[in-house]
Amino acid sequence: MRSIELVFDGPTESLVRADWARLAAAGLPSLAGHTSPSNSPHITLAAGTDLVAAREGPWEVLPVDVTFSGAVVFPAGAGKYVLARAVLPTAPLLDLHGILHQGLSGALPLTCPGAWTPHVTVSRRIPGHQLGAAVDLLDLRLEGRCTGARLWDSSTRTVTPLGASA
Repeated sequence: MRSIELVFDGPTESLVRADWARLAAAGLPSLAGHTSPSNSPHITLAAGTDLVAAREGPWEVLPVDVTFSGAVVFPAGAGKYVLARAVLPTAPLLDLHGILHQGLSGALPLTCPGAWTPHVTVSRRIPGHQLGAAVDLLDLRLEGRCTGARLWDSSTRTVTPLGASA
């Protein structure tokens, strides 16, 4: 699987990592336990096994301000869920996402314009009975800034910076 992701400035990344740490401290599933060097808070713009992106992208519009608002839950198997911070789909964020997908092939339908739910994952495979406790620990109304983009390739476990940082 490959994914194209927006990454945050230092202060925003620290806010998300603080959520991870609060969940872990409470004994709840958290991305804090995923210690790979490539694991960092991000917003996935596109994902797919056969994802092919044009070298140039909409990265000249970065940085983009983002607002986290509430939580979102996705199914992740029998009785398990992904818990994420919802990201408001502002015009600049939607424009960046749409432009990226114009030069893209192989993206999963759920990451395409019109179906995409911008979010930042804080917990994977959390049992349903722990969701309430986990949401109570999140600082849900925050603002932040995306300052870069990267390509993650899970088969090679590599991260490639995109845009000006490439």
